Amino acid sequence: MPLKFELCPGRMVGGSHPCFIIAEIGQNHQGDIEIAKKMIKMAKESGADCAKFQKSELAFKFNKRALERPYTSQHSWGKTYGDHKRHLEFSHEQYRELQKYAQEVGIYFTASGMDEMAVEFLHELDVPFFKVGSGDTNNFPYLEKTAKKGRPMVVSSGMQSMETMRRVYQTVKEHNSNFCILQCTSAYPLEAQDVNLRVITEYQKEFPDIPIGYSGHESGISISVAAVALGAKIIERHVTLDKTWKGSDHAASLEPSELAELVRAIRLVEASLGSGLKQMLPCETPCHDKLGKSVVAKVALSRGTVLTMDMLAVKVAEPRGVPPEDIFQLVGKTITEDLQEDESLTPEMVDSYGKKAKK
Repeated sequence: MPLKFELCPGRMVGGSHPCFIIAEIGQNHQGDIEIAKKMIKMAKESGADCAKFQKSELAFKFNKRALERPYTSQHSWGKTYGDHKRHLEFSHEQYRELQKYAQEVGIYFTASGMDEMAVEFLHELDVPFFKVGSGDTNNFPYLEKTAKKGRPMVVSSGMQSMETMRRVYQTVKEHNSNFCILQCTSAYPLEAQDVNLRVITEYQKEFPDIPIGYSGHESGISISVAAVALGAKIIERHVTLDKTWKGSDHAASLEPSELAELVRAIRLVEASLGSGLKQMLPCETPCHDKLGKSVVAKVALSRGTVLTMDMLAVKVAEPRGVPPEDIFQLVGKTITEDLQEDESLTPEMVDSYGKKAKK
């Protein structure tokens, strides 16, 4: 069983604990703090465990030329990429306001630190865990500094190779054992043929001592539910209030009804996974009582007869007799009373049946 650890105060992940569901608000709030609050409340009402944002300190994430380049996309909030990003970036004080609101609503609150200075701020903000976005997964100085903070970490793996992810695992593990890795493909929206859910299984083999999860950008909920069936212990999905809003992430995001359905479906799948112990369950008793088969006498038999296979048949019988799986153990046994044709052969009618058939 993969390692489990406390991701948030009072909330374990991994092992047999319920899947931790992250509603990734990101920057789908359009730069409006009131919309951000509505999204936090929506995440809570939909049953998600955590509302997550993306925090950048722009001068540390981008160089000057990147911020100054023209940005003419239909999703742009400014003439340059810097203007666009500044419109979408909440201040430190606004983050404190959102964190307080999340506490009032009753949902865990965190953000992806998109650069080292953003991580410093989030550490000061005392978020329960750090999320490492795929863009920083191969940023090893960042990973090392973040791991040394000692907070639990959730690391996405979009755009990376297995070789890189082995290095990521070793880098983080050296300083922090409380982390997990999410299978992720960095395309928005993500097509099914590029999801590669089987990587979840490969990660479970490569890194058996940490939980594995899934960060999805596909349309709909089916693939994320399948990830849980494969053993994903954390699911992260982008969310929005309206897929038609301006912004490149909205099309790959879940609207409130979809997020609520995803949570319901995940909880249903978790319940259906069961213990792995195969046995007849109490709920199967009515069917077994009605249709379960038993061994019967194919012909009339006299007391003292030594049984052979051609004397026996299997039928739905009343009363219930020896179960069909024990029929071969009856061969060579002696019956202790007369039997009519088609009569049930019960354990008490067979000499020494219980001693050997039930060993």
